[in-house]
Amino acid sequence: MKLLKSRILQEAEIPEPGVLKVDMFLNHQIDVSLLNEIGKEFYRRFANDNVNKILTVEASGIGIACIAAQYFGVPVVFAKKGINRNVGNDVYSGKAVSFTKCDCPVIGVSKRYLSEEDRVLILDDFLAHGSALMLLSDIVRQSGAELVGAGIVIEKAFQPGGKKLREAGLRIESLAVIKSMDNGLIVFDE
Repeated sequence: MKLLKSRILQEAEIPEPGVLKVDMFLNHQIDVSLLNEIGKEFYRRFANDNVNKILTVEASGIGIACIAAQYFGVPVVFAKKGINRNVGNDVYSGKAVSFTKCDCPVIGVSKRYLSEEDRVLILDDFLAHGSALMLLSDIVRQSGAELVGAGIVIEKAFQPGGKKLREAGLRIESLAVIKSMDNGLIVFDE
């Protein structure tokens, strides 16, 4: 996706090795017109998969998922982090290690919102080591729903998540795949 890659090259920062900071347009301050184009692109790639639910994780994926859901005409379900009284105890859950936050929260989805009748598309902002995507995939499996694939805004291909998940059979569509970020230079995998 040329627009996204252009924004990454123009504005992204690399504060430390392996960390790409795009919070100025994607996951802190959000450029809604860019998210709109991202949503259209995810719809284009998954339009024929009969998606009836979009799943993401709190919080960075919610905006992306909501914009995309407008094109699919389906609801968004987001996995909540931590123990939450509002969700209750009847949940599909697990733990995921966050590469950028260096924590391992319990993540859960109420059983009310995913079932074996669902065809689920997972959407998220980043794919690095794949822990969150593996957990969301497992939550879909726990529910008995069918996972049609995952849409990722930015994949860091130099980290192992994408390769590992593709080898496990997961369809992943990434809009910008970064091959390397050495010495402050971002190189995309074309």
